[in-house]
Amino acid sequence: MNRRVFAMVMVVAGLAVAQDQDFSKVEEKVVPVAGGVSMLVGAGGNIGVTTGKDGIIIIDDQYEPLLPKIRAALKTLGDGPVRFVVNTHFHGDHTGGNAKLREAGAVIIAQENVRKRLGMERPDRETGKTIPPKPPEAWPLVTYADGVKLYLNGDELDVTHVTRAHTDGDSIIRFKKANVVHMGDTFFNGGYPFIDVDSGGSIDGAIAAVDQVLASIDDKTKIIPGHGPLANKADLQTYRNMLASTRDRVKALIAQGKTLDQIVSAKPTAQWDAKWGKEFMGPDVFVSFVHRSLTEKPAGTR
Repeated sequence: MNRRVFAMVMVVAGLAVAQDQDFSKVEEKVVPVAGGVSMLVGAGGNIGVTTGKDGIIIIDDQYEPLLPKIRAALKTLGDGPVRFVVNTHFHGDHTGGNAKLREAGAVIIAQENVRKRLGMERPDRETGKTIPPKPPEAWPLVTYADGVKLYLNGDELDVTHVTRAHTDGDSIIRFKKANVVHMGDTFFNGGYPFIDVDSGGSIDGAIAAVDQVLASIDDKTKIIPGHGPLANKADLQTYRNMLASTRDRVKALIAQGKTLDQIVSAKPTAQWDAKWGKEFMGPDVFVSFVHRSLTEKPAGTR
């Protein structure tokens, strides 16, 4: 993978240094979803929002420099500070605001591997350098192994850990009354996904996470993806078909003894490239992550 492509992937993963990016032109757009739930679209992961008598609760918090814009957008939905933040996983474009929000009194909640990975050094495969841990102020205050239920603003938020999907610490949040699901980066709507193999992610787990959601929703369910526009069940089914077909084709080529270069040249994603290959990463990069997931020993998981 060349340096330019790898750098793009790292930006998608939220691992690039936030201060190296220009956030001055980013606009935080408020997208109404359903049942009092909204979505903020800016830079980085989509934010889920619910407001009411229990205050402001958000799912993910993008990058720290965007917090003033995020707070201004939240003010159009409800008064007061953010009381709770649920991180869908540890990547910096979903957790960058943690420290400042915690300083302002918010309780950060996430799966236990999110706290572990925020607090550990990680190798940079491209540069050979070490990515330092985030300061303790950015770590979740409350963690769970398999899931937790939150009863807030008249709704029940069912938070469920899915294993070895985008990472080893992914959570999916279901707003039961509103019939809304926030999938974090287990769903990239409109672009090939980043599977963070170095952080416990896998193509099989990514497909299993989607299957779990598909089995629990109906045609009226609104889905907030980690990246991309608001979606529905049909959109998620299309995404699942792409993931599974790519996995099966790459697996078959591996069984034939093909090298990674030969597999990439075979273009196993060709039928979807026009739709999925023009957003977060190109098909060659996506195929390389699928190949790694199928051929490498999984990174450390709980």
